[in-house]
Amino acid sequence: MQGAEALTLWEQPGQVGVEIAPEEIQAYLDALADRGRSRNTVQMYRAKLRAFYDYLPERKAVTQKTLPAWRDALLEQGYYPNTVNTYLSAANGLLDYLGRRDLQLMGQLQNLPEVQPELTRAEYLRLLSTARTLERERTYLMIKVFALTGLQVGALPQVTVEAVESGQLLRPAQGERCSGRIPGCLRQELLRYLGRRQIRDGPVFVTRNGRPLQRTQVTAEIQALGHDACVEESKCNPRCLRKLYLDTQAKIDDSVRLLAERSYEQLLDKEQLAVGWDNLQSGWEPPAGCSPREGRETEKSGGNTQSCEG
Repeated sequence: MQGAEALTLWEQPGQVGVEIAPEEIQAYLDALADRGRSRNTVQMYRAKLRAFYDYLPERKAVTQKTLPAWRDALLEQGYYPNTVNTYLSAANGLLDYLGRRDLQLMGQLQNLPEVQPELTRAEYLRLLSTARTLERERTYLMIKVFALTGLQVGALPQVTVEAVESGQLLRPAQGERCSGRIPGCLRQELLRYLGRRQIRDGPVFVTRNGRPLQRTQVTAEIQALGHDACVEESKCNPRCLRKLYLDTQAKIDDSVRLLAERSYEQLLDKEQLAVGWDNLQSGWEPPAGCSPREGRETEKSGGNTQSCEG
């Protein structure tokens, strides 16, 4: 069973699982490299298996219920089905290497259209007001970051001291529709927060040990406000806040485009009144300072004769 000999069996009534150690994960990653997998692929597997290991309970035990529960947890955190599939694939590969195919979760999630809860701007403001009342400044600021920049939860560590000081997100995720600029009102609040917390470099949102917050902790902090803010828990997450940003930007873009179209139509109407064909047929008037006769003479002479005063 390759790496299975080093594993410890773990049992509960009706379940036979296995405890996983970091050494087994490293051995699997080494095996991938030996099979010719690229360095980037191995690093990708390493990151996903680290997330899997962190998700496991204290004894790091895996049972037949573990992967289905992890899949649901990832979806709850706002991961897209295709992304969840990559995490499950990494875990399935590890279990295959350890000779525990019975614990794998087979089948791919489909990227079917899903109905995502709509967080209104009024509900967003209630979340902010509740966080302020409860003196949860970090949660307050994270809500604002997601709603005012469109940042995804996985990119939260990009909000660094350096980014706040410059007013620009240093490394917006490639292909991600989000603002690279930190709005001035948010930037000032972040600067004051950094001063009070004496955070001088690195990510802004960290644990007491200085490590970046995990996605689960970020979502849990926001959802904890839902009851007091009278906002459904299903709406209290980074994904809904980001969607609020995108919807708000889309509405503003539509309004600006409508104003531009109206302004353009007004310009055309004004020009039409001046030189429209129907106006010419109904009665043409020469420009100020020119007589009709002088205008015709000018046309015949090829424009060489000055026919207008001044």
